[in-house]
Amino acid sequence: MSSLPRRPLVLGLCAVVVLALLAVAAFVRLPFTIMYPGITVNTLGVYDGQRVITITGHPLRQTSGELRMVTIAATPPQDSISIGAALRAWPNPSEAVVPRAAVYPAGQSVAQVNAQDQQEMNQSQQAATTAALNHLKLSPDKVKVGLSLADVGGPSAGLLFTLGIIDELDGNGTGKPGAAGDLTNGAVVAGTGEIDDSGQVSQVGGVALKTKAAARDGATVFLVPQAECADAEAGLPKGLRLVPVTSLDDALSALTALQTGVGAVPACS
Repeated sequence: MSSLPRRPLVLGLCAVVVLALLAVAAFVRLPFTIMYPGITVNTLGVYDGQRVITITGHPLRQTSGELRMVTIAATPPQDSISIGAALRAWPNPSEAVVPRAAVYPAGQSVAQVNAQDQQEMNQSQQAATTAALNHLKLSPDKVKVGLSLADVGGPSAGLLFTLGIIDELDGNGTGKPGAAGDLTNGAVVAGTGEIDDSGQVSQVGGVALKTKAAARDGATVFLVPQAECADAEAGLPKGLRLVPVTSLDDALSALTALQTGVGAVPACS
């Protein structure tokens, strides 16, 4: 009686082992997180039942259009992703697989990360208020600005906060509330960028995902820190115009040129 050929038997055993390893690997959790486009919020509007910007001590304008700050979201640290999830997300231009420590630093709890994000948001709001009032030559002793954006952290909304304050107080005019036109010309403008007291805008990261959030929510113009042009152009959604800026003055000049058709509008490329 003849025995079974050894080669098919060995191949069969190898196949079983490989399948077993793949089955185990599918459930192995990796030290990575998946980032994706988050919410956008109109700084001229209402979020979570409250106006994002409240101002007292100065006449306000009735604005139109939208000035949307944008965010990115990430899988929570307790949801470390599987190999399968990573492989599915890797080629997706609307997702980014990054080391978990890049979002949740080692040695910090989720509460500590959230507290740090909130502190950065508070500092960003203070800088935005200072930059806006300095630009309009208004005294912070007389004009009080409140900014409310629950459950959103980090410094990247600074530029859009500043533009929102200016639009509500003055639009694109020179200190005559009610007489000036909107910064947006009725359009949906989105953007990102940290701002300091002097109005300088710096990069914040994640713009390739933020542009997708902006386009999803109707934006046609996206203000981006100039240093992040290359990242913003990667997978840029159709119909979204990038406008690079390095300062508040850059952003205001570009928006005025877009509205009036007078003057050059900068481009990334």
